[in-house]
Amino acid sequence: MKVFLETYGCQMNEYDSELIRSILTKANYSFVKTESEADVIMLNTCAVRENAHRKVYGRIHDIRHDLNGKTPLIGILGCMATNLRKELLESRNLKIDFIAGPDSYKKLPDLIRAAGETGDKPFDLTLSEFETYSDVYPTREKGVNAWIAVMRGCNNFCSFCVVPYTRGRERSRAPENVLSEVRRLADEGFKQVTLLGQNVNSYNYEGSDFADLLDKVSTVKGIERIRFTSPHPKDFPERLLKVVAQNPKVCKHIHFPLQAGNDRILDMMIRTYTKEEYLGLVDKIRSLCPDVALTTDIIVGFPTETDSDFQDTVDVVKKVQYDAAFIFKYSVRKNTIAENKYPDDVPDAIKAERTVLLNDLQKEISLIKNRSYVGQTHSILIEEERTTRSDEHFQGRTDTNIIVIIPKGPYKIGDFVDVKITSATPHVLKGQIFNNQSPNHNNQIISNIQ
Repeated sequence: MKVFLETYGCQMNEYDSELIRSILTKANYSFVKTESEADVIMLNTCAVRENAHRKVYGRIHDIRHDLNGKTPLIGILGCMATNLRKELLESRNLKIDFIAGPDSYKKLPDLIRAAGETGDKPFDLTLSEFETYSDVYPTREKGVNAWIAVMRGCNNFCSFCVVPYTRGRERSRAPENVLSEVRRLADEGFKQVTLLGQNVNSYNYEGSDFADLLDKVSTVKGIERIRFTSPHPKDFPERLLKVVAQNPKVCKHIHFPLQAGNDRILDMMIRTYTKEEYLGLVDKIRSLCPDVALTTDIIVGFPTETDSDFQDTVDVVKKVQYDAAFIFKYSVRKNTIAENKYPDDVPDAIKAERTVLLNDLQKEISLIKNRSYVGQTHSILIEEERTTRSDEHFQGRTDTNIIVIIPKGPYKIGDFVDVKITSATPHVLKGQIFNNQSPNHNNQIISNIQ
């Protein structure tokens, strides 16, 4: 049977789709690039924000409408399957055939078979205490970066978040199992790995913590850069920060979710830190690693958020001076603590106004930050081609995870090149090749060209 698989949401979902491809390929399924070719259509979904749900609902209706009478099996996979199980199983309008949660991908061959034979809606939404898919090697597209889930699940229970309910409790893979996957990736030509977890710095396996894992991964020959996401401010011991600062393969970029800057709102969110504690940790990070880039997530319009509460968030953004921020309007997620405890009482117009204000502020900060790179030479790992109206370019990233656009030349995807930065926008840098090959590409700034 031919399968069309579409992925929504975070990097963990991207990784899960690679697992799904491996599992189904071993079961003699093949994959196609369009839904019109498929016998089975699967949407690997996200449940973190309301807009993700709307996209999936709309996509299902569009698929049914565009198939002109063809009736492939349609399955909903991932977090949305677990979060909205009752709605998905009982809905007559959606016309789906099977659903599977994030811990049930090994059951997909059986679920597809049962859906085709019985016409029922088979499902498996078990949340496992043990499943890490450590025995499945993902089927990846060739490239520069590979995602690796080193742990699954989350124990934090932030009041706005569905992840503990859709992906279960934290469990970590054995370090040697992770290293085996990294070595295989290096043999396949990958230069960079990004270690994933819902709360990746909570990684712990028989006394081996995340700092240990980063150091071990850095010893793999052929892997030149290591990134990780997403962490939680509660799990940043000094030893981990020193690994980021001192290990040349660990990129000098930390995604550091704030969510809100007001203590009362942070307490309602169950974030377990105060504004001052968060700012203190920022100071500690920058004292140990002055060149680090910090990015963040912010939720605007959490229940009862006042103008004064919001100004506390603005104050944190101004003080921290993030390199980039992902800012979202609060939306109620089913089965979360906030849904049951806090009415969504901030008008959407106010949420929108605050979101625009924060985005404008962050855009100004990002532009200033990026302009500071102009005149410097950075080692860039070329990741992909980028075509514009006027010319063809390559796109890569600095060690600090900022996109850099360069003209095409005598180099290829996967090469490290020294690039002199010539201009900046709030979102990208542009530059010219300084040398064809960087002799020391693990240093963030090779030289400062006056």
